[in-house]
Amino acid sequence: MLSHPDLAKLIFGRLTLEALPLHVPIVMWTFVVVALGAIALLGAVTYYKLWGYLWHEWFTSIDHKKIGIMYMILGFVMLLRGFSDAIMMRGQQAVSFGASQGYLPPEHYDQIFTAHGVIMIFFVAMPMVTGLMNFVMPLQIGARDVAFPFLNNFSFWMTVAGAMLVMTSLFVGEFARTGWLAYPPLSDIMSSPDAGVDYYIWALQIAGVGTLLSGINLLVTIVKMRAPGMTLMKMPVFTWTALCTNVLIVAAFPVLTAVLAMLALDRYAGTNFFTTELGGNAMMYVNLIWIWGHPEVYILILPAFGIFSEVTATFSRKPLFGYASMVYATVVITVLSYLVWLHHFFTMGSGASVNSFFGITTMIISIPTGAKIFNWLFTMYRGRVEFELPMMWTVAFMVTFVIGGMTGVLLAVPPADFSLHNSLFLIAHFHNVIIGGVLFGLFAGITYWFPKAFGFRLDPFWGKCSFWLWVSGFYFAFMPLYMLGLMGVTRRLSHFEDSSLQIWFLIAAFGAFLIALGIACNIIQFVVSFKNREALRDVTGDPWGGRTLEWSTSSPPPKYNFAFTPRIHDHDAWWMMKKYHWQRPLSGYLPIHMPHNTGAGFFMAVLSFVLGFAMIWYMWLLAIVAFVALLVVAIGHTFNYDREYYIPADEVGRIEQSRTDLLASHV
Repeated sequence: MLSHPDLAKLIFGRLTLEALPLHVPIVMWTFVVVALGAIALLGAVTYYKLWGYLWHEWFTSIDHKKIGIMYMILGFVMLLRGFSDAIMMRGQQAVSFGASQGYLPPEHYDQIFTAHGVIMIFFVAMPMVTGLMNFVMPLQIGARDVAFPFLNNFSFWMTVAGAMLVMTSLFVGEFARTGWLAYPPLSDIMSSPDAGVDYYIWALQIAGVGTLLSGINLLVTIVKMRAPGMTLMKMPVFTWTALCTNVLIVAAFPVLTAVLAMLALDRYAGTNFFTTELGGNAMMYVNLIWIWGHPEVYILILPAFGIFSEVTATFSRKPLFGYASMVYATVVITVLSYLVWLHHFFTMGSGASVNSFFGITTMIISIPTGAKIFNWLFTMYRGRVEFELPMMWTVAFMVTFVIGGMTGVLLAVPPADFSLHNSLFLIAHFHNVIIGGVLFGLFAGITYWFPKAFGFRLDPFWGKCSFWLWVSGFYFAFMPLYMLGLMGVTRRLSHFEDSSLQIWFLIAAFGAFLIALGIACNIIQFVVSFKNREALRDVTGDPWGGRTLEWSTSSPPPKYNFAFTPRIHDHDAWWMMKKYHWQRPLSGYLPIHMPHNTGAGFFMAVLSFVLGFAMIWYMWLLAIVAFVALLVVAIGHTFNYDREYYIPADEVGRIEQSRTDLLASHV
């Protein structure tokens, strides 16, 4: 017979009331605000009777367009959480000098900067990048959906499950205090015996499964589902960058899965992969995490490069300069991204020869990146450049990213890196390329393709307000960090003794405040745009009036994308189809086979969340039940044969006729 304490331990593991942060006022007030917001949201959905609509049309959808939009929504919601961490850090550093200790205890500050990095990379940038690839790429290659529609739905919900685990750590237990890459020995069981590192491991493992499966899915889609005649050198540049991105995902994310599994075994099973004093090697972890980590940077930036290529050509009113060189540069970056990982730890004793090799390869990778900048500039040269909002983001990117690239080349010099690697200079460089490159690219892409998704443009006034606040806020927030880094100020500190540094941190905090206003303008822009959507709607299906590649379909596209599989003759084929759109065939339609919606992906992700939570808190009984249930749902889904349906030919004909009549009346 089990005693009451043993039974409680079997059911609840190490989860006790002490895991609730009742003694931390900041966290409790945050919990109250989040709880009230969640109650208000759930109440509104219930009041307007939206549960059925959301479940049938969105949550269970296997339509790549809707899944792409949901990825974007997830990324934006997590941006609010990740930026709230950032502004708390900037506020703490601005006031914590001399006798003042600021308002964040050191252990809480460590959790915040760890969560900030994890959220911004894994749950903001990755979902937004994946969302854009999901939405745009099948339309660009002439596919009706991705290769594995159910897998697409499952991948999304696994990413959501990982994000929810990170959010849960805010209110139940605590998050890791190790930095966003969780180096041993900080992350081993001796240094971090609490649940923080376990939250880190399981959140990233669950979300990583979703990302890896999504990478396989999109890669197969590009390789096997291109329209007839679309050879590799006829693919749009964004599709090329998506192809290279998903090659990197498929190659790099298994490494992350493996290294986190080894760290988990060290913590759970007493193995010693990374425990130096017991025969392991902590440097093996650093190598493995960066073998994933540096390709990850290019997983994020390559799709942004594709976005800028599409935007620059459209708003310069001319074809992209040097299409072939852009493709070759993308492929070279993809290959070289695997030969530069060690520049992240030049100072860890690898030796002069190894450091020299990785320093040289890092400098070489800047060459194809620089070639892309020149191609965009030459595309603009003698073009009829129109500074619509996507083009404004592109020009801001060019200036900002070049600064980040030059500081990156400086850090690629091992002697310079010895002085700067652990300083705020590195923080400024990283944010320079991630914000000025990835985030500006995502904003350009969202603005550019928003009419494709919803049929109307985003409000330009609030978009421009957001643009100027983001750009000016970025420079105020991070240029002072370059100066502080050159002065030798170490990163990751929550308190400083030298009060002469405070002015620089105050400027940085002001920059963060401007970015907060920029995010507020983003939110207002979405609200105003949906409120005034009829005034912002463009019935021609081409709101930018240029060479926008995906506008050979309507905006938004029908569920099946294409009534006829198009045949491609060159890489501007979509533009020609758009130009002669009203001449599409009006007869000969056949029933279109479509996969049916399914809730299996949602339930499998929920069970994965429960399994992860149980493993974090050593709730072995719940973990076993959740794992068995996960297997049952997965196996049960494979026997679900009756999940396809056909859109009748007459319905397809009616849809195509109405689209053709609408376009013909506005051409």
